[in-house]
Amino acid sequence: MKFVIQAPILRDAIGKLLTVVDRKNSRPILTNCLVKANKTTLELIATDLEVSAKLILPAKVEVEGSVCINTKNIADILRELPNDEVKLAVEGGNQLNLSCKNIDYQLMVTGAEEFPQLTFSNNSSEFKLKANQVSLIIDKTSHAISTDETRLYLNGIYLQQLDGKLRSVAIDGHRLALLDTAEFIGGNKHLADGVIVPRKGVNELKKIADSNPGKDLTMSLDESFMFVQANNDYFLSVRLIAREYPKYQTVIPSKTAFMFNIDRNAVLNAVKRVRILSNEKTNGIKFAIKDGELTISTKHAAMGEAVEVLPVSYSGKAMEIGFNAKYLMDSLNVLNEGSEVIFEFNNELSPVVIKAADLPEFLGIIMPLKL
Repeated sequence: MKFVIQAPILRDAIGKLLTVVDRKNSRPILTNCLVKANKTTLELIATDLEVSAKLILPAKVEVEGSVCINTKNIADILRELPNDEVKLAVEGGNQLNLSCKNIDYQLMVTGAEEFPQLTFSNNSSEFKLKANQVSLIIDKTSHAISTDETRLYLNGIYLQQLDGKLRSVAIDGHRLALLDTAEFIGGNKHLADGVIVPRKGVNELKKIADSNPGKDLTMSLDESFMFVQANNDYFLSVRLIAREYPKYQTVIPSKTAFMFNIDRNAVLNAVKRVRILSNEKTNGIKFAIKDGELTISTKHAAMGEAVEVLPVSYSGKAMEIGFNAKYLMDSLNVLNEGSEVIFEFNNELSPVVIKAADLPEFLGIIMPLKL
């Protein structure tokens, strides 16, 4: 195998694969990426057997072939190389010579036959999503993915085709984030039943979407995997979480008795300031709401207390509701800057609904905190 490629192109591609590589080192071969040189292109593949990525790059191929290279090593080397041509050649079976200008490396490599066989497509029931729609789904919902590994079914984003829309949901037991995407082309029986895309797959999906702004992503599903393709040169395969998603609809109040509107920036900045003196474990703050006034406060036995008063449009019953400030900030951060936030609730202990006037397709829910 022998080929020439521009260092920035190879550096960028290896950088994208680095987060896919198996970090737990369960199988040494999975710390490698597979490099295939074919006529005029270079194919790079990395996997941890749960998430796999493939990139196709333009290259001057002199001798075709394939080999496995330690992904972190090659990434570290490329990071330090000048932006010039890089020449790579395999000689003697297990040694790769890499040269750039007056710089030379000899790297130990592994035979391609040891690398797992992977699939990156399933042509049945393909559907398309705009890359910016995928980015929006992840931006608005991923903060609510659970990190509790004992509840695997909450460790991802739930996608379901519902009434001609694509619904995306994330919950962690303390909060919920939901987004409906109206511009949805195509359909899939697996999507109609609903699928759970795991956190790592969500992160790689965000990367492929952000790399292809304004373009369509072609997707397909089978019983176990989601396949994603962008531009015929970036491919992703994600193993789905094979669990039933909880009935998230039961958390969403069918109707609410009270509500108030407030500027998103004003309430977010107030929560940030008050949170400084909240308890480190609970992040607990209190909303005291009465006619035309919202008081945000917290009290810390060792550090003191903080209070901030904001004007609001509210004329209901006076009430006090506790929140985890971090969860509240996460929910407010995904709303557009300067938007008007609507808080809806029934009492001090019922789920609090968070909406934005300029983002009607989004719904956030936070469970109150007992203080």
